[in-house]
Amino acid sequence: MTSSQHVYEVRPRKDKRGVNLISDALPFGALWYGEPSAIANAISYAKFFSRSHDAVIRVYDESGNVIETHEHAVEFKEW
Repeated sequence: MTSSQHVYEVRPRKDKRGVNLISDALPFGALWYGEPSAIANAISYAKFFSRSHDAVIRVYDESGNVIETHEHAVEFKEW
């Protein structure tokens, strides 16, 4: 059994009005989050959307540098 990994990027918008959550795993490619708590909301959505897949969530600053990395691993439970 293999599991795929979702990769998400949280990047600030050029118009400085929140962040974009970007991933090939999302149905439309990107989502926009506004303030307050834009980054936290984007991370929470990515973790929820990947609840059945391993995920890496990278948060970028305005310069394009990674400032945070979150890893979400699925725990396999046998019933």
